[in-house]
Amino acid sequence: MPVTPSAQFSLTLRVELDRQPGQLGALSSAIGEAGGSIGAIDTVETGESKAVREITVFCTDQAHVERVVAAAGAVEGVNLVEVTDRTFELHRGGKLHTGLNAPVRTRDDLSMAYTPGVGRVCMAIHEQPERAHEFTIKANTVAVVSDGSAVLGLGDIGPEAAMPVMEGKAMLFKEFGDVDAFPICLATKDVDEIVQTVKLIAPTFGGINLEDISSPRCFEIENRLIEELDIPVFHDDQHGTAIVVLAALINACRLTGRRISEIDAVMVGAGAAGVAVAKILLRYGIRSIVACDREGAIHTDRRDYQEGSMNAPKTWLAEHTNPDRRDGTPAQVLEGANLFLGLSGPGIIEAEDLGRMAPDPFVFAMANPVPEVPPEEARNYARIVATGRSDYPNQINNVLAFPGIFRGALDVRARQITEQMKIAAAEGIAGVVEDDELSEDYIVPSVFNQFVSSCVASAVAREAQRSGATQAPDATASAA
Repeated sequence: MPVTPSAQFSLTLRVELDRQPGQLGALSSAIGEAGGSIGAIDTVETGESKAVREITVFCTDQAHVERVVAAAGAVEGVNLVEVTDRTFELHRGGKLHTGLNAPVRTRDDLSMAYTPGVGRVCMAIHEQPERAHEFTIKANTVAVVSDGSAVLGLGDIGPEAAMPVMEGKAMLFKEFGDVDAFPICLATKDVDEIVQTVKLIAPTFGGINLEDISSPRCFEIENRLIEELDIPVFHDDQHGTAIVVLAALINACRLTGRRISEIDAVMVGAGAAGVAVAKILLRYGIRSIVACDREGAIHTDRRDYQEGSMNAPKTWLAEHTNPDRRDGTPAQVLEGANLFLGLSGPGIIEAEDLGRMAPDPFVFAMANPVPEVPPEEARNYARIVATGRSDYPNQINNVLAFPGIFRGALDVRARQITEQMKIAAAEGIAGVVEDDELSEDYIVPSVFNQFVSSCVASAVAREAQRSGATQAPDATASAA
């Protein structure tokens, strides 16, 4: 499938040009002929015979970057002074820094913020530990914890290499939920060590966001931390995806006048996200789900289940989905389905396979960067198409969920994020799209919609309070 030039492979070319007619045009043509997409051209300086310009160019991949640079450098009269990879430049020095909520400019400031005044606050917390939520960063701070074992489809790349992703996650927490988040990458894959480490650092944080931890260890780590901590623990790779999928399905049904109880789904992808998606859709009342891996439909009659060699996520799916034990390839079990859910990779099905589905089906092909089926071709068969990509309509993106979920949970000091809070978050996302806005190309709001996080936060907070999942702070006496 052709890949659109994007910012992730964008360059700034600093070039020195001869000041003669047509020189800039020749350079622009050379870049265009190499397939580069020019974004902006800025003049840095001009002289009598030379001019220095900076040109932003968007490419498709690293090989394309090299072709564009070679083409630009080959233009007569052009001196390629510097090539800057804009993505690497954005990450230079890291993407986060600490800031101050109060200035320290005078002796009085120092004596209150630090010694001796800080001791009074320490003792107040010692006497009433819950006051840490009032007088420390705990109330608005989340740890983004990873071991680097399952990063963004890159796999097991280690904790150091995972840091840019965790920093990015922390940026999104702040930008979209005004939640202070800090990346914590651990040099261990041992379940016991990860659980113990998170427990040891938990006093600093109001919530724990687990990220990019491989399956099936992620299930045990999350479950144990939920049981052993009194702050929210949330594995976003599972639940963030599931919440936004449910939001998209709610609105797809609202647009087409269907009920979720009438929807039969085929899901390809049997990892952590697949289990979470199946759980939330079943809880919400979907009629049926047939989960598949590359070997076909998952069910309790399958040989690997009978032999006990099926892994934990697939075992759960075998025991809780596909009650009719339908067998066959993903393409075969699509027969009569209303919804295709792709949580796997490219090339799983052909667009023509979608023709076996029920009339006007929904296709959520979420593999990134290349969906399970090309969206352009899927539109020939489907009423609604959604992907995980930002350059197509209906992007199913976790950032619609996790900032607002933690914002709401922190606001009411929730002890955990319950299944009903996740459903409330999905309904909050879906509700941002008004009836007169809803269309085949707009079933989920943009990640930049300023109302999403607040709507999700309000829905989550209300459900937490309704269900009693909050830690209502005791009345606190004023400090002596």
